[in-house]
Amino acid sequence: MENKYSTRQEYLKRLNTVVEFINNNLDRKIIISELAEISNFSPYHFHRIMKGLLGEPIGSFITRKRIETAARLIRYTDIEIQDIAYSVGYDSPSSLNKIFKQYYNISPTEYRNNTNSLIMNSNINKLEIKLKNPKILEIEDKFTIYINIKGEYGNPNYQKTWERLWSFVKEKKLFTKGIESIGMSYDDPKLTEAEKCRYDACLVIHKTAVPEGEVGVKTIKGGKFAIFLYQGSYQNLSKVYDYIFGSWLINSDYELRNEPVMEKYLNNPNRTIPEKLKTEIYLPIK
Repeated sequence: MENKYSTRQEYLKRLNTVVEFINNNLDRKIIISELAEISNFSPYHFHRIMKGLLGEPIGSFITRKRIETAARLIRYTDIEIQDIAYSVGYDSPSSLNKIFKQYYNISPTEYRNNTNSLIMNSNINKLEIKLKNPKILEIEDKFTIYINIKGEYGNPNYQKTWERLWSFVKEKKLFTKGIESIGMSYDDPKLTEAEKCRYDACLVIHKTAVPEGEVGVKTIKGGKFAIFLYQGSYQNLSKVYDYIFGSWLINSDYELRNEPVMEKYLNNPNRTIPEKLKTEIYLPIK
């Protein structure tokens, strides 16, 4: 019980450090990589942990804090709106005006002049997915062939990439029982431009292979993992991660290792309806 308490308190302490930094620096550009460093979370996991704890992406949280702070100053002070815009990090009153209207469907000036208007907005996504407790296992190193993909996660090129990998297996006579399909994402689309996001499509094989053209070979490092089983559409994986990082992890006895999360796909999306797709999520822990 003490370990669970300590883990949760440590994660909440790091969250509070980040939130306090944001609150104290709304008047300037806040760099996400700087927040990751302050939090002392692994770059692999920072965004997912923060989203899980906050209930919304870190970028959305920063925007919300700017707009809510501006709304309070507009309503309860006589500070000029242009000065409020600068004080919460916008480079011009027009920038504040645009985002304020998007957020509250009313302009800053209208909100100041109409003291009867009530505004409220929440971009927080409620967690809807719960999983069974994971299996905690020590996994051996896995030898793989892989193709690295760059571009928006889930784009049409993904399926073609998997098809090329399987064609390579057939061409090189690498097929055996027990081949596993593993996906590894290295970038956060909230932090990295979509066209620069990196993903490795990997097939765990049991024969010797050598790199050729776009097909590389590598060993995925083993170790201790919490392995979650999720059944459902790939489109809901972000909510699955919200639950893992925002609920299970901070109430567990475990800390994260500085390794990427892996996804193991247990059935073929071309032959399976989305509701029946099964995915194992491997969370690296210590």
